[in-house]
Amino acid sequence: MSHILIVDDDANTREALAALVSAEGFTTAVAGSIAEARIQLVRQRPDVVLMDLRLPDGSGIDLFEDLEDRSSIETILITGHASVESAVEALRLGASDYLTKPVNLQRLKAVLSRVPKSGELRAEIGALRDELSRLGRFGRLVGRSPPMQVVYDKIARVAPTEATVLLLGESGTGKEIVARAIHELSRRRKHAFLAINCGAISPNLIENEMFGHERGSYTGADRQHKGYFEQADAGTLFLDEITEMPLELQVRLLRVLETGTLMRIGTSRAIATDVRIIAATNRDPREAVRQGKLREDLYHRLNVFPLEMAPLRSRGEDIDLIANHFLEEMNTACGTRKKFAPGAIARMKQHPWPGNVRELKNYIHRVFIMAGEQGLEGPTLDAEPIQIAGGSALSSTPAITVPLGTPLSVAARELILSTLEHCGGERKRTAEMLGICTKTLYNRLREYGIREEHHRPGMGDASRAA
Repeated sequence: MSHILIVDDDANTREALAALVSAEGFTTAVAGSIAEARIQLVRQRPDVVLMDLRLPDGSGIDLFEDLEDRSSIETILITGHASVESAVEALRLGASDYLTKPVNLQRLKAVLSRVPKSGELRAEIGALRDELSRLGRFGRLVGRSPPMQVVYDKIARVAPTEATVLLLGESGTGKEIVARAIHELSRRRKHAFLAINCGAISPNLIENEMFGHERGSYTGADRQHKGYFEQADAGTLFLDEITEMPLELQVRLLRVLETGTLMRIGTSRAIATDVRIIAATNRDPREAVRQGKLREDLYHRLNVFPLEMAPLRSRGEDIDLIANHFLEEMNTACGTRKKFAPGAIARMKQHPWPGNVRELKNYIHRVFIMAGEQGLEGPTLDAEPIQIAGGSALSSTPAITVPLGTPLSVAARELILSTLEHCGGERKRTAEMLGICTKTLYNRLREYGIREEHHRPGMGDASRAA
């Protein structure tokens, strides 16, 4: 039976929490101060520590830092709204979760129901690390470059906790795959994982899709609809392109994150929700805050555990592994045995891959199809930077020159507009080259004031390097 240590200076709170924890099948010990808690730690090592941040002889974080093996002890903090920033800092140090006062008993039960299974997760993480050393893979993620080693370490650290994660990085770097990996290595793994692209849902529908509605709440609402938060209850909700969410909806999202409750459209009844949030953006979130695209309070609430994905151009040594992984998948699906021609991987490593892993996968898929059924002697493909066996690159890829120190927002604008010009204004082809969805491209062009018929006179080859 798992043992829980409850640390709180209020005797009534200790008594109420101890009764609830005992009813959930745990043994308990209580302490009213850090000094008393240290005595209890010596008497019996707990599986879980449930503690207030503000104690008579110091902060709960002081006790948290005293724990000899933080990775094997679940630490759940209890805090008032005024000290949420301290709780967020503790989450960054490795705490599992935090609850705000007054404690929502239903949420506490949900947290306790997931508690002592982290040993199984650590064993699985160990198996993934073994697979990484042998095959260069960490679950669905492929690569063993230094930037990816950092990503794997962060996934292993944050996945077993309840911390909110903010994934940063360019389009096509694999943020959704990382979000799934975090979910699959968490205690929520047996529940739903829902991926929502905030930029792909109509602003008129996104509130309804996120929070649901009651029957009769508006014309055409002939039945009750549960939104994504309710559909993902006890699981994980991945909010991609979070900076594309309308500001008025960001207010509601922040309230749900802070209170753990939501209200469907057409009712004032609060519904408890237990969802872990993983958000992602390909923008600099601080720049998005400055531009008024992302609320600052929501940014700080999401930015508990930031995790940045490196672009493919800085992971050159992974291109071999990734390219062969995609080719192996296609060979398996089609029953073929195609291989890359000598020098094909080397040519791939010379390409900057502005669309990152997504662009690399699309190129390989295209070349795989063009190679037909001729096995190792595929036909020569015009204007393709990579080839299946027998092919060669026939033309160089146009490029733009961006001075060092150029702000990311400016560099991204120049890349998007130059690619649009290179594609003759064709939106779909431009989005494919950049490795982003068409909806995202239209959103960016609208920000830049680019209309459907827009052309870029004067930019031409003068702004490009051969």
